[in-house]
Amino acid sequence: MNSLGDYFHTDWAAMTPTDWFGTIVTVVIFLLLVGLFVYVFRPKNRERLEANKHIPLDDDETVISGDKNGG
Repeated sequence: MNSLGDYFHTDWAAMTPTDWFGTIVTVVIFLLLVGLFVYVFRPKNRERLEANKHIPLDDDETVISGDKNGG
């Protein structure tokens, strides 16, 4: 290994469509996670998120679809 540049060298021409798909999906997921972190840790959104923090632990059965028979 001569240099760090040689170690991280990528042969872009040799990449298959599967390689490109994996690269693009990885970058998109990374950007979505950065956006989610910015949204969650922004002080402006604190009250809205804090108001809903107990939802996973709530035992009340709430009907989301509006159907009162549960189905």
